[in-house]
Amino acid sequence: MRFAHTNIVSTDWKKLVEFYIEVFECQIVPPIRNQSGEFLDKGTGLRNARLEGAHLKLPGYDTNFPTLEIYQYQTIEEQVPIAPNKRGFGHIAFEVESVENILEKVLINGGQKCGEITEKEIEGAGIITFTYVRDPEGNLIELQNWR
Repeated sequence: MRFAHTNIVSTDWKKLVEFYIEVFECQIVPPIRNQSGEFLDKGTGLRNARLEGAHLKLPGYDTNFPTLEIYQYQTIEEQVPIAPNKRGFGHIAFEVESVENILEKVLINGGQKCGEITEKEIEGAGIITFTYVRDPEGNLIELQNWR
């Protein structure tokens, strides 16, 4: 068994893919997905489901890598951005060399700050520097650096 992917449902998959490429150096894994039909309806439990999007190779992996799947359904239900303490899936995290530099790239590419850059020694693990940000569609991302 192995972890396969994490999915983000987007209102503009191409724009969100570009954000993750520019900020986190992800790479598109062909082919671009354009799916619909009975198999998708059955698998998702939706009626007349139709989606388009891409899988992105996450940084730090050579082979057998998990992906970030960014899909845009033809019909999307709106929601307010979640708070970091909401039940369920909360955020994705990237370990980066410089939290400050990646935060700057997030902001330049349409993302937003959610928290402040914080540093804390975790006994037995090291010192973590981290902050939470949001991508252009409001999804939470943790930027972290361990030393």
